[in-house]
Amino acid sequence: MNERWEHFFDEKHEIDYPQLTMFQLVKKNAAKYPDEVAYEFIGKKTTYREFLGKVELTAKALTSIGIREGDAVTICMPNCPQAIDTFYAVNRIGAIANMIHPLSAESEITFYLNISNSKVILTLDQFYEKIVAAREGCDHTVIILMAQVSDELPKYLELPYKIKNFGKYSNLPNQAYSLTWKEFLHYGSKFPLPLPKIEFKVDRTAVILYSGGTTGTTKGIMLSDLNFNACALQSSVAMEVPYEKGQKILAVMPLFHGFGLGIGIHTCLVKGICCDLIPQFTVKTYAQMLVKKKPNFIAGVPTLYEALLRTKGLELANLSFLKGMYSGGDSLSVELKTKVDKFLKDHGAKIQVREGYGTTECVTASCLTPSNDYRPGSIGLPYPDTTYIICEPGTTKQVPVGEEGEICLNGPSVMLGYLKNEEETRQTIQKHEDGRYYLHTGDLGAMDADGFVYFKQRIKRMIISSGYNVYPSQIENVIDANPKVLYSCVIGVKDAYKMQKVKAFVVLKPNVVPDDSVKEEILSYCRKHIAKYAMPYDIEFRDELPKTLVGKVAYRVLEEEENAKIDQEIAKAASEKKPEKKTEKK
Repeated sequence: MNERWEHFFDEKHEIDYPQLTMFQLVKKNAAKYPDEVAYEFIGKKTTYREFLGKVELTAKALTSIGIREGDAVTICMPNCPQAIDTFYAVNRIGAIANMIHPLSAESEITFYLNISNSKVILTLDQFYEKIVAAREGCDHTVIILMAQVSDELPKYLELPYKIKNFGKYSNLPNQAYSLTWKEFLHYGSKFPLPLPKIEFKVDRTAVILYSGGTTGTTKGIMLSDLNFNACALQSSVAMEVPYEKGQKILAVMPLFHGFGLGIGIHTCLVKGICCDLIPQFTVKTYAQMLVKKKPNFIAGVPTLYEALLRTKGLELANLSFLKGMYSGGDSLSVELKTKVDKFLKDHGAKIQVREGYGTTECVTASCLTPSNDYRPGSIGLPYPDTTYIICEPGTTKQVPVGEEGEICLNGPSVMLGYLKNEEETRQTIQKHEDGRYYLHTGDLGAMDADGFVYFKQRIKRMIISSGYNVYPSQIENVIDANPKVLYSCVIGVKDAYKMQKVKAFVVLKPNVVPDDSVKEEILSYCRKHIAKYAMPYDIEFRDELPKTLVGKVAYRVLEEEENAKIDQEIAKAASEKKPEKKTEKK
């Protein structure tokens, strides 16, 4: 335990990391509260006892269709019970959960299936046709499991849902390579053999999440049972979350995101907290759910909290039920934290929003601001059993206290490596003079004398839009593939809601007229190959783009130009706004 860390907490904490798989740890702890609610979905509650039974059934169904230890199963789902059951069932039989975004483009899904060699993919009926098309590009056989929201609705909502969605997806699925969720579970119920006993292995890949790595190209991040269990146990200590009967989290962060899976699901299930699964939401519906469901914990990106401040319907809300609010996925500005903290106080909450920092390469958060000591601009203190150091970028040499450098960290949640990419793994996880291996995050930061960490900026060129990582080089590759494009540059532009939105600058080939039809042609091509959250909101044609001295496109110049325009527009709008006339009382 880090002595600096202990100074800011009331008790010393020694964490025991049991040699258990994720499923085994949840099962062990669930024995303490079998009749508590594990998760809730649109009003339907599932107890821990029922949840464990559903996992066993799903594990048998997976085994019945040929999935064995070490096989990969892709989960392409929003926050639904089938996704949770399958995630732990995959772990139950020693297989690998390959977690991907259901809004991923067709070509991206093909890539995820191929690189992981997934034998099965679970998805919802609304994404089925896209999955079928993605499957055609695979170099191996893939079984599609098609679930429906109606499979998990309370009885009184099944008929209204079916009437509302009558006729949709009626031609699905193709029996040659697909199973409905109900057919799949039927196989499990008829499976005659006991499931194999899976032994804990510290170096076994249990989960694959995706990120850009150090180069901005898509990388599969191999994470172990220890990585996830350590994240859960460390988080519960750092977040100061003791077990109390009936506690609930509003689980809106998606499962393919380390924050959503590691904190919103696994940490909570390990601690006996009910996960209220939210598959889709808008800020307006989120505000309504917040008041109606009264969760004790919420976790989200800064975008969400900024939007809540502007949402109507919360003016008279009493938020005294909140015990913890956590922000991650992007930097929480000092200004926004101040506003959110005031909002909480004005609405009866006795807490402040706490900012976490981490990377998918260590599941999610590995640093958090203490509840009793906030330092403006700081992302807090490293988790227990996690060491942060600041090094000169590109080296393993530490810089003096207070100086800026690359954030590097060591701890039990650090990934096993990048899938099928040993070179980038070597670049990212490096051995230091103390003999330990550190994860080089690609982020610049500093640390003060008390061990508080301050995030500065990303060394990697990356856009954060609504908490999701967007990698400009990937989008540029797609745009540049168009035969009418000479070259392009993609940047992040300030946005009041998303924090950043994606804009593309394009130089067309000679004799190509830059009109709306060409723009739509490029955007249409992008929609087929780029995830919805990463789509450019606009394309601007230029005769040429600014260059650096070595001939590279000066994307920072474009960023400065665009953000300056936005600042001018905001200032102009503010100056033109007429003051309200005061009326005198008679």
